[in-house]
Amino acid sequence: MTTPETKEPIPPYTTGWRLATIICVVLLAVGSATGVSLYEMFNAQITHLQGKLKNVPQTKYIAVLLDAQQAPGVLVTFDPLDGFLQLQRLTDIKEGQNDSMQLWDTSVPGQPKSLGVLTPKIRTAQLPATDKSLAKVTHLSISVENRGGAEAGAQPLLPYLYRGALVQKAL
Repeated sequence: MTTPETKEPIPPYTTGWRLATIICVVLLAVGSATGVSLYEMFNAQITHLQGKLKNVPQTKYIAVLLDAQQAPGVLVTFDPLDGFLQLQRLTDIKEGQNDSMQLWDTSVPGQPKSLGVLTPKIRTAQLPATDKSLAKVTHLSISVENRGGAEAGAQPLLPYLYRGALVQKAL
């Protein structure tokens, strides 16, 4: 004769451990999903901010050129990513019909080097420049020249209309 197997009741203390284990597994899964989600959001924010930072102008050099009365006349800035010197006129002075304004590197007394001719009657002008070409420039000056600027190798007409120091800004 076969004896039927009798089932023993599950002791109550084992049911509590099973419930606690299931709760811990659920909490671990929710915590892991939350952690991964936060990590992805953080990476997306970093990528977004890096993109914005690349589009922000980074001024490396700056100068305020003063007139004879020591009043600001021209603001000069340089962004190495842009590759241009930006010259913003701060006064209403305009060139004459047959005149041009020309920017000079006057770091070495008696040996000015032309950095370019400003476009007439434009409030903000751009002159091509490189970080390397500005590395040793410490002083800038602007003279009024005949239309089109001074000839290559020629000295500027004096006195200078504006003068000032070019400062390398700490980034």
